[in-house]
Amino acid sequence: MTRINEADRDVLEQAIYLPMIIIILERDLKIIEKSPFKIKQPYITLMENTIKKVQLDLKEVKDKMRKGNMRVKQIGHDESFTMYEFHYKGYDEQHNYFNPRIRNKCEELLNSYFEKKDY
Repeated sequence: MTRINEADRDVLEQAIYLPMIIIILERDLKIIEKSPFKIKQPYITLMENTIKKVQLDLKEVKDKMRKGNMRVKQIGHDESFTMYEFHYKGYDEQHNYFNPRIRNKCEELLNSYFEKKDY
Protein backbone atom coordinates (compact mmCIF):
# COMPACT_ATOMS: atom_id res chain seq x y z
CA MET A 1 0.00 0.00 0.00
CA THR A 2 1.38 3.35 -0.99
CA ARG A 3 1.58 6.31 1.38
CA ILE A 4 1.71 8.77 -1.52
CA ASN A 5 -1.49 10.65 -2.24
CA GLU A 6 -2.64 11.03 -5.84
CA ALA A 7 -1.62 14.68 -6.28
CA ASP A 8 1.90 14.06 -4.98
CA ARG A 9 2.22 10.90 -7.08
CA ASP A 10 1.35 12.98 -10.14
CA VAL A 11 4.15 15.40 -9.22
CA LEU A 12 6.61 12.53 -8.83
CA GLU A 13 5.56 11.06 -12.16
CA GLN A 14 6.00 14.45 -13.84
CA ALA A 15 9.57 14.36 -12.53
CA ILE A 16 9.97 11.14 -14.53
CA TYR A 17 8.25 12.20 -17.75
CA LEU A 18 9.33 15.83 -18.22
CA PRO A 19 13.11 15.17 -18.42
CA MET A 20 12.37 12.45 -20.98
CA ILE A 21 10.32 14.87 -23.05
CA ILE A 22 13.16 17.41 -23.00
CA ILE A 23 15.58 14.75 -24.26
CA ILE A 24 13.16 13.72 -27.02
CA LEU A 25 12.62 17.31 -28.13
CA GLU A 26 16.33 18.12 -28.12
CA ARG A 27 17.10 15.06 -30.26
CA ASP A 28 14.28 15.90 -32.66
CA LEU A 29 15.49 19.50 -32.86
CA LYS A 30 18.94 18.30 -33.96
CA ILE A 31 17.32 16.14 -36.65
CA ILE A 32 15.21 19.04 -37.87
CA GLU A 33 18.23 21.35 -38.02
CA LYS A 34 20.05 18.83 -40.24
CA SER A 35 17.04 17.92 -42.37
CA PRO A 36 16.43 19.17 -45.91
CA PHE A 37 13.22 21.09 -45.15
CA LYS A 38 12.72 24.06 -47.45
CA ILE A 39 11.41 26.16 -44.57
CA LYS A 40 12.61 24.74 -41.29
CA GLN A 41 12.54 27.80 -39.02
CA PRO A 42 8.87 27.35 -37.96
CA TYR A 43 9.67 23.80 -36.83
CA ILE A 44 12.79 24.92 -35.01
CA THR A 45 10.84 27.70 -33.29
CA LEU A 46 8.08 25.27 -32.29
CA MET A 47 10.60 22.84 -30.82
CA GLU A 48 12.58 25.54 -28.99
CA ASN A 49 9.44 27.09 -27.50
CA THR A 50 8.15 23.69 -26.45
CA ILE A 51 11.46 22.88 -24.77
CA LYS A 52 11.29 26.17 -22.86
CA LYS A 53 7.73 25.43 -21.69
CA VAL A 54 8.66 21.92 -20.56
CA GLN A 55 11.70 23.29 -18.72
CA LEU A 56 9.49 25.81 -16.89
CA ASP A 57 7.06 23.05 -15.94
CA LEU A 58 9.94 20.88 -14.74
CA LYS A 59 11.20 23.75 -12.58
CA GLU A 60 7.75 24.02 -10.96
CA VAL A 61 7.72 20.26 -10.36
CA LYS A 62 11.16 20.39 -8.75
CA ASP A 63 10.04 23.28 -6.52
CA LYS A 64 6.98 21.29 -5.40
CA MET A 65 9.16 18.27 -4.73
CA ARG A 66 11.60 20.30 -2.66
CA LYS A 67 8.79 21.82 -0.60
CA GLY A 68 7.10 18.44 -0.15
CA ASN A 69 10.31 16.58 0.76
CA MET A 70 10.01 14.32 -2.30
CA ARG A 71 12.61 12.74 -4.56
CA VAL A 72 12.52 10.27 -7.41
CA LYS A 73 15.39 8.11 -8.60
CA GLN A 74 15.61 5.43 -11.28
CA ILE A 75 17.02 2.30 -9.69
CA GLY A 76 16.79 -0.20 -12.51
CA HIS A 77 15.31 -1.18 -15.81
CA ASP A 78 14.99 -4.03 -18.24
CA GLU A 79 13.27 -4.56 -21.57
CA SER A 80 9.77 -4.34 -20.10
CA PHE A 81 9.89 -2.32 -16.89
CA THR A 82 11.70 0.59 -15.29
CA MET A 83 11.90 0.74 -11.50
CA TYR A 84 11.88 4.03 -9.61
CA GLU A 85 12.38 4.78 -5.95
CA PHE A 86 10.14 7.51 -4.57
CA HIS A 87 11.30 9.23 -1.39
CA TYR A 88 8.19 10.76 0.13
CA LYS A 89 8.15 12.52 3.50
CA GLY A 90 10.71 10.22 5.04
CA TYR A 91 9.46 7.00 3.41
CA ASP A 92 10.94 5.15 0.46
CA GLU A 93 8.75 3.24 -1.98
CA GLN A 94 9.67 1.35 -5.12
CA HIS A 95 7.41 1.51 -8.15
CA ASN A 96 7.65 -0.40 -11.43
CA TYR A 97 6.51 1.30 -14.64
CA PHE A 98 5.77 -0.62 -17.81
CA ASN A 99 8.02 0.88 -20.51
CA PRO A 100 5.26 1.14 -23.15
CA ARG A 101 3.17 3.03 -20.58
CA ILE A 102 6.03 5.51 -20.11
CA ARG A 103 6.36 5.94 -23.87
CA ASN A 104 2.59 6.42 -24.30
CA LYS A 105 2.45 8.97 -21.49
CA CYS A 106 5.37 10.92 -22.99
CA GLU A 107 3.60 10.90 -26.37
CA GLU A 108 0.40 12.12 -24.73
CA LEU A 109 2.25 14.93 -22.96
CA LEU A 110 4.07 15.92 -26.16
CA ASN A 111 0.75 16.17 -27.96
CA SER A 112 -0.65 18.38 -25.22
CA TYR A 113 2.40 20.67 -25.37
CA PHE A 114 2.13 20.97 -29.15
CA GLU A 115 -1.56 21.81 -28.91
CA LYS A 116 -0.99 24.65 -26.44
CA LYS A 117 -0.93 28.06 -28.08
CA ASP A 118 0.47 30.15 -25.21
CA TYR A 119 3.99 30.72 -26.59
